This record gives sequence, structure tokens and C-alpha cells, in this order.
Amino acid sequence: MNKFDYADLDGHLLQLLVAVVEVGSITGAAQRLGVTQSAVSHLLDKLRAITGDALFVKSGRGIVATAHAESLAVKARELLAAMEGFAFAGEFDAARWRCTFTIAANDFQRDLLLPPLMQLLRQNAPGVVLRVIPSNIPSLEMLRQEHCQLVLSPRPPEGGDVMQKRLFEDEPRVFFDPSQRSAPQTTADYLAAEHITVVYEPRRALDLDQWLAARGIQRNFRVMVPGFAGLSAFIRGSQLIATVPGLLQHQLLKDLGHAPVPVPCPVMPMYMIWHRRYQNDSAHRWLREGLSTISLKIGG
Repeated sequence: MNKFDYADLDGHLLQLLVAVVEVGSITGAAQRLGVTQSAVSHLLDKLRAITGDALFVKSGRGIVATAHAESLAVKARELLAAMEGFAFAGEFDAARWRCTFTIAANDFQRDLLLPPLMQLLRQNAPGVVLRVIPSNIPSLEMLRQEHCQLVLSPRPPEGGDVMQKRLFEDEPRVFFDPSQRSAPQTTADYLAAEHITVVYEPRRALDLDQWLAARGIQRNFRVMVPGFAGLSAFIRGSQLIATVPGLLQHQLLKDLGHAPVPVPCPVMPMYMIWHRRYQNDSAHRWLREGLSTISLKIGG
């Protein structure tokens, strides 16, 4: 392997590496960075010479990053963040912010919070590219290893180096197709109904479902889907009911009927979670404050 010559590195090469790793194609990276494909290929050759690694190899019709490239991308994101901090050592200017900001979120919080965030970025920080990945069961490694810069989840992972803020609390509601049935009014009606719910892979039930089951509330589940986006198609035209976050009435389930759950249920919190390294980062703090404002409008 060639000796790594740090003097040949610059911010453009770091941005290129991160872009190709995240997008997984030369064409996509060129579009993101606003350069030609030949320019990306040329800079990749320079990176390969510096690192002594292939960095990317062909896989089918695309390319995949080598393990070394994935590791370098983690360090590149940290260096780019440090460079941004250097540039914004004075007052932070969102209009000058240039980065790809990765947020981990499942479909509920993704569709509820991130479109308004994208509008905020478009208006105030047009140089920021928003990347969204599934959060599934959030882990400390997602934040420690820079898989993302922020997580939105009702389940914050525990760790001394992880920060969190509660964005809002939601109350569950029963969703149903009013052309096919009425809302269950009693506990007996509720337990007699056929239910649909969300079970994330690998077989992770919703916190609400686990809470109800632990209190002896046994329901007749007829359908289980891997995300909230799959509920509507099954409920519509059927007798099925779903007990899920009430705020879904504003997005994924907005065309369905909904009513209070006729059994006791807990409130459903939502948190944003980040690594301590970004606690005092001015750009990261600006985005967190924006999300907090958005959540107040939605949850309040």
C-alpha cells in the first residue's frame, strides 16, 4: 500500500469520497456535486493513488465501496464537519452551509417531520442535501460510526455519549374505513375486531402493542406490515382496524376514519437523538432547533 500523503487531501476530495459512498454511483455523485462524470473519475483516481486502495469495485451494473472506503468516509465526514466549524468560527450562516446531512427515521417520523425540514433547508440552507435512512431499532453505532448525524425515534439508545430531546408526545387512535364499519365503542367491540399492525424486521412489535399485550389485552391480528405506509391499502375496503399514532391522520392515514381507543393506552413520545460530538456544533444546533420548531407546530 502507498503511504497516505495527507498533504494531497482537500475538502473537495473528502466531499467526493462521501458522495460516491452514499450515492453508490459515479453519475449520482457527479449530479450531487455539480461536476462532470469525468471530473469525478479523475478525482477518484487521485484518491486511489493517495490511499493505495481501489475504494470502489464493480457490483452488477453499479459499484460498491470497499471496507477501507467505508472507514475513510467516516473519517471524511468528521473532517468536513471540522472544516465547516473552522469556516463558521464566527456567527453561523446557514446560507453558506454545504454538506450532506443524514437522518435516520422510520416512515412515521420521516413523513411527518422531514418534508417540513426540507422546506426549511431549501429556504435557508440550500447547500444542504438531506439524506434519509431507515432507523429500524436505533443503535449507538449508528451515531458513533457516523452512519447518520441525527436519529428520530421513540426508542433512544442508551449511552453516555448520546444526547436526546423529546420532540412531542402523541396519543394512539383507532383508524378504520368508515364506509365499511364504525369505530369500536367498547372494549368488547375492540377485542372482537380484526386488527392490522406494524411489525418491523426482524419481528419487532410496536411499543404500544407490547404495552397492551403485557396488560392482557389480546387482539386478533389478521395482517402485519413492515411499516406504517402499508396500513392504508389493507384498511380501505375492509373491516380491519389499526391502533397507531394519532398524528398519522395528517399524513399516511389522512383519508381514513379515526376515533379514540376504547382501552387505556400510554402516550407515544418521539425523540431526536445525536452524538455528543455535535452538541455544540453551530450548524447541527441550528438544524435541531429547526426540527424542534417544526415538532411544536405538529405536536402542539
